[in-house]
Amino acid sequence: MEHIHDIREELRQPAIELRHEIPEVFRAFGELSRSAMAEGEISSGFKELVALAVAATRECDGCVAAHARGAARAGVTRRQVAEVLGVVILMNGGPGTVWGPRALRAFDEAVAERTTP
Repeated sequence: MEHIHDIREELRQPAIELRHEIPEVFRAFGELSRSAMAEGEISSGFKELVALAVAATRECDGCVAAHARGAARAGVTRRQVAEVLGVVILMNGGPGTVWGPRALRAFDEAVAERTTP
């Protein structure tokens, strides 16, 4: 997996073009995402951890980048990310040992982006 900044840049223009073609799908997906990730009985930070674990399990670099960034924005700690990635390794075996570290690196990059002026 590339660095999260590179992944977001790579996907930006194709996403804009696809959004232009099917705006209603992107609008509906955005609403679904906001609704699913909103604060509720479960915090948005916990939901970002779940999403990050699923993203690593599905081996989706764009999803890892997005949810690592979301977790950083929600105030999730590095230790919390590491622990949830331990579950990724438990449930996925060898691929978890590859995508878990990638997800942790993505989280570290997202935190660094938030703290760099």
